[in-house]
Amino acid sequence: MKSYSVITYLTISNIVNNLSLRRKSETLTIIKPKIIKKTKANNKKAARIRRQRGYQWEDTIVKRFNGADKWKAFRLGSPSIALPDVLAVNTEDSIIFTIEAKSGTSTSLPVPSDQIERCLEWIKTFDIYKKRNVLLAFKFLSKKRIGLGKYESRELREFYKIWDESQEITDCVCTYEGKFFAKIQGIRKEIFLKECNMPFKTKQRHSV
Repeated sequence: MKSYSVITYLTISNIVNNLSLRRKSETLTIIKPKIIKKTKANNKKAARIRRQRGYQWEDTIVKRFNGADKWKAFRLGSPSIALPDVLAVNTEDSIIFTIEAKSGTSTSLPVPSDQIERCLEWIKTFDIYKKRNVLLAFKFLSKKRIGLGKYESRELREFYKIWDESQEITDCVCTYEGKFFAKIQGIRKEIFLKECNMPFKTKQRHSV
């Protein structure tokens, strides 16, 4: 009887342990997809916010040009077609700008090489204008991202860089200090671009 009781106790103990392990395994299996779903949701939300900031900055540039004497501007940008973000023209003074607009809360804002290239192609098309420039318009918002959903205040800064057509077209980045770098094989190389004097009031700063 004692031997039978010991065997029974061990058997029950093993069953309980197995059930406990199984429950832990099941709990982990249930939690993991929730974490993945939450991460995906956060990524989608962040992407949506970035797009909204981009649209707002493009819209601001268009409104500023249209409020300036002799200028007309149009928002063209779309993720699905190869167009500049903004086209601005001054027919009376024979000037045309194709503009890539970048806005964000980070300490640097990137510009892919294909976006610079498409802007150049557009100004070459409009050869009736005497002055034709590609502008890279950067807006560093008055809050700096320091973590997920965490920000700290800073000075709002804007830079309007004129692309130098003698430069090799590469991925580039502008820093909060207004410095401009080409990214070649993962290495940053500083290049010096002129600031464009805009025909409207801005938060424009020269490199600091």
